[in-house]
Amino acid sequence: MNDAVKKPLLRGNLKKQERLARYTSWRVGGPAETFYQPADRDDLAVYLSTLPAEEPLIFMGMGSNLLVRDGGIKGSVINLRSCLNRLELVPEQQGGLVYAEAGVMSAQLARFAVKQDLSGSEFLAGIPGSVGGALAMNAGCYGSETWEFVEQVETVDVTGRLRIRRPQEYEVAYRSVRAPAQEWFVAGWFRFRVNEADADRQRIRELLNRRSESQPINTYSCGSVFRNPPGDHAARLIESCGLKGFRIGGAQVSEKHANFIVNDQGASAADIEQLIEYVRTQVEEKTGVRLQCEVRIVGERA
Repeated sequence: MNDAVKKPLLRGNLKKQERLARYTSWRVGGPAETFYQPADRDDLAVYLSTLPAEEPLIFMGMGSNLLVRDGGIKGSVINLRSCLNRLELVPEQQGGLVYAEAGVMSAQLARFAVKQDLSGSEFLAGIPGSVGGALAMNAGCYGSETWEFVEQVETVDVTGRLRIRRPQEYEVAYRSVRAPAQEWFVAGWFRFRVNEADADRQRIRELLNRRSESQPINTYSCGSVFRNPPGDHAARLIESCGLKGFRIGGAQVSEKHANFIVNDQGASAADIEQLIEYVRTQVEEKTGVRLQCEVRIVGERA
C-alpha cells in the first residue's frame, strides 16, 4: 500500500455511541455518535484533519455549563477532560505568566498560580469547570473575569490548524466571547501579578468556604443557570417569584441557591430544560425581566 494514502495515526480514545451523561455535571445526556478523547493537542489537530468538512463538532471540558439532550449528539464530540492538561510557569524576566491547556481545571490554575506567589487568580477557584470553558464564556465570579488576565490564546480550527491569537482579536463581554467561527481554545497564557501570596491562599480558602455555604456543590448541577441581569441578581429574581424548591420530574430549583438547578431524583435532560424554560417564563411574567440562559443546550430531543 502506498504510504501517501495511509490515514494519519490517531493516539487518542475513539468510541461510538458513547453515552454522555457520565461526562456532564448534571449527569444527563444521550449518546455521542462519535466520541474522541485526544492524547494531546497535536493528536487533536490530527483528528480534526481527518473529519469531513460537514462533520458537526462539539467540544466538551468538564461538562459543567452544558445540557446534552436525551437524544444525544450527531457528529463528533471531542472531550478534553483527561487530556490537554499542561500547566506551567513561563520563565521570563517580567514574570507572572502561566500557560494552561484547555483541559486544566480552573481551580487547579488558581492554586498553581498562588503557589508561584502570583495574585489575581483566586476567583478561578470558584469556577466549576475547565480553562477551555472559562475562555469560551469569559467565566467569572466575585468581581473578576477570565479575560482580564489573558495575554494570548492558542486555538485549533476545523482543519486541525493551530494558531496563536491575541485578546484584541475577540469581542469579550460579560459571560460572552465572540471568536472566529470554527475555532476552539486549546490553551491560554495568563498574566497574574507577582506578589507574596499568603493572603491569596487565605482568599482561596475563604472563596471555597463561601461557595460551599451558598451553593449546592454536593449535588449534580451545572453552576449558575442564568446570567445576572444588569444591576440585579438572577437568584434574587427567581427567589422573589417563589420558585426555590420548585420541581419538574427529577429536576429542582435548588433550595440553597435559586440560580442552580439540581438533578437530585434521576432527572432527564428534558426535565431540566423544561424547568429552565418554566423559571424564565415565570420570572418574566412576574418581574418583566427575561433572564438569559448561561447554559449551552445541545443535541437532539428524545
